Amino acid sequence: MVKHLDYFASLVQQDESIPLFEAALSIAQDAYPNLDMAAAQFEIDTLAARLRKRLPRDASYVQRLRLLNHYFYQELGFGGNLNNYYDPDNSYLQCVIQTRRGIPISLAVVYMELAHQIGLDIRGISFPGHFLMKLSVQSGEIILDPFNGASLSREDLEERLEPFSNQSGTGVAPLSAHLRDAQPREILVRMLRNLKALYFERADWRLALAVQHRLVILLPEDTVERRDRGMAFANLECPQAALPDIEAYLAEHAHAPDAAMLRELLQKLQRATKRLN
Repeated sequence: MVKHLDYFASLVQQDESIPLFEAALSIAQDAYPNLDMAAAQFEIDTLAARLRKRLPRDASYVQRLRLLNHYFYQELGFGGNLNNYYDPDNSYLQCVIQTRRGIPISLAVVYMELAHQIGLDIRGISFPGHFLMKLSVQSGEIILDPFNGASLSREDLEERLEPFSNQSGTGVAPLSAHLRDAQPREILVRMLRNLKALYFERADWRLALAVQHRLVILLPEDTVERRDRGMAFANLECPQAALPDIEAYLAEHAHAPDAAMLRELLQKLQRATKRLN
């Protein structure tokens, strides 16, 4: 696992040069340690090459988009996994490529990789509740749903945003604030937090810990992610590894709602560490 984490860390060092598809694909090495990364990349490259052969040399962005949409959703059959939405495999790109099923963000990463290979600069949008994509053209922005490639109107987007209105009644940020480009690091964090929620709920602490290692690599200053890594370590009965993460969180969040519970856990971890010594 250390080798896989070192590889991931090398990919995400510099924000301006993160290879999104490769980094997202590598997440699956936690659950599939023998994953053939090169084979998955080759399959995507092959799919892109087939599509490029069909493109007229002077094809406009909109023409390319229409061809890609038809190819991706109709011919290749990609779409949302409505029958098993909470299967972790929906977040592992080699599984998404094989089964043609995923969740919005994983479908988007595959779609964007194909788009970039045919000259379309499609960007991700970290929209609340449902990851989206966009293409900027002369007339404005085309907003796409990765589930089915549908183009979304302003009314559609506002309707989707409505359930996330602030409970205090102050509302949410303007729609435009939710349509900014999602950077690769942000996309990877969202993918990992999807997996985190699944593995914590299932108490699969081995894979939860693997996810937390990656989140800490991406967000080294985020002590909440360190806390959650510490919790995974604690549940795996690794008190020495859990201690520094829990201590780092408490040092920054001494009055957090969970601070008392974590101080109690910290004492248990310290006693367990003494017994090991």
